[in-house]
Amino acid sequence: MKPKLLIVDDDEEIRTQMKWALANDYDVVLAGDRVSALEAFRTDQPLVILLDMGLPPRPADPEEGLATLAELSALDSLTKIIVITGQGEKGIGLRAIGSGAYDFLVKPVEMDELKFLLKRCFYVSRLETEYREMHQLVGGDSFGGMLGSSAPMRNVFETIRKVATTDAPVLLYGESGTGKEMAAKAIHQNSGRNKGPFIAINCSAIPETLLESELFGHEKGSFTGAHAQRKGRFEMAIGGTLFLDEIGEIPLPLQVKLLRFLQEQCIERVGGRQTIPIDARIVTATNADLKKGMSAGTFREDLFYRLAVVKIVLPPLRDREDDIRLLSQFFLQHFAEQASKSGLAFDQEALRGLSRNPWPGNVRQLENCIRRAVIMAEGKRVTLRDLELPAGSSPSAALSLKEAREQLEKDMIQNCLRKHGGKIAPAALELGISRPTMYDLMDKLGIAKE
Repeated sequence: MKPKLLIVDDDEEIRTQMKWALANDYDVVLAGDRVSALEAFRTDQPLVILLDMGLPPRPADPEEGLATLAELSALDSLTKIIVITGQGEKGIGLRAIGSGAYDFLVKPVEMDELKFLLKRCFYVSRLETEYREMHQLVGGDSFGGMLGSSAPMRNVFETIRKVATTDAPVLLYGESGTGKEMAAKAIHQNSGRNKGPFIAINCSAIPETLLESELFGHEKGSFTGAHAQRKGRFEMAIGGTLFLDEIGEIPLPLQVKLLRFLQEQCIERVGGRQTIPIDARIVTATNADLKKGMSAGTFREDLFYRLAVVKIVLPPLRDREDDIRLLSQFFLQHFAEQASKSGLAFDQEALRGLSRNPWPGNVRQLENCIRRAVIMAEGKRVTLRDLELPAGSSPSAALSLKEAREQLEKDMIQNCLRKHGGKIAPAALELGISRPTMYDLMDKLGIAKE
C-alpha cells in the first residue's frame, strides 16, 4: 500500500496539480479548509501533511493555517507537517516550525525539492512508527527500559515475567554492556517487592579487604577505622532485592558467608555475634564462566547451584540484529530531545553501518556512539562520520563493485557540495548532471540536503 499524504490547500487547482504530481508515490487525500483537514486526518491517519498557511475564511492571513497546524499536531505529535508559505514569509515558516511543523517551503514550490522533502519525512515517520509499535510490543516500561523484539529478547522477557513473581534466586549471564543490571531491575519492578529497595553492588569494584564489610556491615571497633556501627548492603535490601554484579569475583571466605545466608536467611556483621534475619531476594550476575571457576577451585559448586535456581542469558547485540535499528532509534530520539535537536534521523548509510558493526561493547557501546553522534550532527541527518563508524566496513567481506561505485559517487557529491556551500545547482553543474538527477542520487546515497 502507498503511504497516505494529506494535502491541505484552499486552491482546488493547486490541490489537483499536487495530487497529479504525487499520486504515483502516495495515496493522496485532499482538504480545502481546517474542518475538512481535521476530518480527513481522523479518517485516513496520514503520516505526512502538506499544509498551506493561507486558508479560508482569511486566506491572506496565516493565523488560520497556524491554528490548523496546532490542532493537527495535537491529534498526533508524530505526524510530519510541511507548511507552505508565500514569498517573503520566512518568518511565518519559522514560527510554524516552532509550533510543531517539521519543515516549510516557500511558494512557488519546486517539485523536486518537495519530493525530496516528502521522502525524508516518510522515512523518519516510518522509523518513529516502527519504534512506537515495537515499544508497545515488548510491554513499554514494564521491563525498566529494556527494549527488543528479536527472538532472544522475547525469551528473556518471558523468563523475567515468570520468575519475577517468585523469590527464587536468579543468575544473569551476559557480556559487559548487555544490560544485566537493567534485567535485575526489571525482575525487581515486576515482583511483589517493588515497593522495597533495589540495592546494587559491583563485587569487582570494591577491594577484597572492604567487600565483607560492604556486604555484611560491621560493628564499632571491629577493625581499624571502624568508629561506628554500620549496616551493610544485605540489611539495606530488607524488603527488596539485592543485586550482586560480577559475583564470580567474590573471594572464597565470603562465598561461605553468602552460602550461609542463602541457607538460613540471616547474617552476622563483621566483628558481631548477633544473628540478623534478612528478608531480601538475591539476584546475581556475571560475565565469567562460573563452571570454569568451579573446576579451578575459585568458585564453590554448592554456592553456584544455590544462586542459579533460574539462569537468564542476556544475548550480545551481535546476536540481536533485528533490535539494532529499534535501539538506535530509541537512543536517537532520547538524546535528540535532550539536545533540543528534534527531527534528527539517520541517513541510509548510517543505518547500514549500525547494522553491520560487530558492537563488542554491546548496547552500552551503541548508546554512547549515538549520544556522541547527536552532539556532532549538523542539519537533520546523522551520518557515518557522526557515528565514527568506518564507511563500507563489513565484518565478512570486502566492498562489491556496486558498493565501491556508490561510495565513490557519494564521496564526489559530498565533496562538491562542500565546495559550493551546500548549493545544489552549482554542484550539479560541476558534476555534469541535472538537478533532478542530483536529488535522486542524494536520496539514493543517503546524503542530507542542507
